[in-house]
Amino acid sequence: MTHRVFNFNAGPAALPIEVLKQAQAEFLNYQETGMSILETSHRSKAYEAINREAEATLKELLGLGDNYRVLFLQGGASTQFAMIPMNFLPQGRTADYILTGAWSEKALKEAKLFGNTHIAATTGEDNYKRIPKIDEIQLSENPAYVHITSNNTIFGTQWQEFPSFGQVPLIADMSSDILNKPFDAEKFSLIYAGAQKNLGPSGVTVVIARKELLENNPKAIPTMMRYETHAKNDSLYNTPPAFSVYILNLVLQWLKAQGGLAAIEKRNVEKASLIYNTIDQSGGYYRGHAQKDSRSLMNITFRLPSEELEKAFASQAEKAGLIGLKGHRSVGGLRASIYNAMTVEGCRALEQFMLNFQHKNG
Repeated sequence: MTHRVFNFNAGPAALPIEVLKQAQAEFLNYQETGMSILETSHRSKAYEAINREAEATLKELLGLGDNYRVLFLQGGASTQFAMIPMNFLPQGRTADYILTGAWSEKALKEAKLFGNTHIAATTGEDNYKRIPKIDEIQLSENPAYVHITSNNTIFGTQWQEFPSFGQVPLIADMSSDILNKPFDAEKFSLIYAGAQKNLGPSGVTVVIARKELLENNPKAIPTMMRYETHAKNDSLYNTPPAFSVYILNLVLQWLKAQGGLAAIEKRNVEKASLIYNTIDQSGGYYRGHAQKDSRSLMNITFRLPSEELEKAFASQAEKAGLIGLKGHRSVGGLRASIYNAMTVEGCRALEQFMLNFQHKNG
């Protein structure tokens, strides 16, 4: 095998090496079909089996029953920003958004194009260093739904406990932390996630929704923008991103083999602790952006004493095989994205690099 780096990019992100090897082995001849899955018809039995298995496995990992469906769509989470209000925001109702970072702001911006919106809570005044406390959330009088972003890649914050609003549907963008730990998925009426961080490659977006939400969507919106179109056709109304769904399914089988969400959480906590402990014990040399009670297991954001040191850190880390540590352009600094597929070995390598860099430059 050629040399592989440790990929700390925010997305597209690292994939499990076992998944890449299996895809490599099956690339030219998938299960004796004589074809690559890239060439296989989405109407074939071979692909339909992949599609069914991926939906069943994802529901199994989340502990969901037959009252939920899983859809495999295109357009990324950014398309979901518009599809959700198009389908679920009727006249006379209000869409409530809790703002915790750039992606929730973008979701709100799209919703404003389709109806009334309300900011139920925001931590923007704190530069999104934390998640709002439950008692800070103030819903509108007649909310159609409440939208949250479960994890914030740019600012490195994550909901530690999800809110609940009774009969008001709760919708979440979980693009950057889905399946990183166990949670009560039945709290949510709809979950969506771009696959390219924790589920698989770019090109496919997962939507997990209660069945009643996938029925009787407004007929005045385009066919492809109605959830019921895709639910009635098992995500096969048009040609799906078949190869992306295939890889996603392999990732789900890998996750099951690791022991499911409880086992992956234990590993994710171990990985994150290596980096956070280094930050906390650096005497202020490394400064985390997120407040400790809002820290993300997936995206660790931090600063150094100067921008010059931050540039040197990212450059030297890349030469050492630690890729993608530069922070988002909107906030600067550094960011280590340690999604499910990132290994403990990779986080130990980063920990050691951080210690050595401080010793040489502190």
